Amino acid sequence: MYYEIRRYQAQPGLREEWVRYMEGVVIPFQTLLGMDVTASFVDDQDQDGYVWIRRFEDEAQSKALYKAVYDHDRWKNEIGPAVNALLIPEKTVVTRVVPTSASPLR
Repeated sequence: MYYEIRRYQAQPGLREEWVRYMEGVVIPFQTLLGMDVTASFVDDQDQDGYVWIRRFEDEAQSKALYKAVYDHDRWKNEIGPAVNALLIPEKTVVTRVVPTSASPLR
C-alpha cells in the first residue's frame, strides 16, 4: 500500500475557485470511480498552493484507477480542461510515499 501526495499550484488568485472545483467536482468524480482520496489541504504558507493525498493498495490498482479516471470521456472533455485552466500544470509535484511500520496510516 502507498500514498500519492500531489502538490499543485493554482493560477494566481484562483486557489479558492480551485478548491471549490476540486472538492465539488474532481474529488467526487474520482471517488465515484473508486479512487481513495484521503486528504485535501490548502498550503498555509503559499497563497496559491494546494495539496491532496490519494491511497492505493498496489501498482495494479493504481493503473486501473488512473485508466478509469483519466481515460473517461467526462475527464477528457470537461474536468481535465477545467483543471488545466485553474492550475499551473508544470508546477505539479507528485510524491509517492509508503507509511512506516509505526505510521497510523498503515
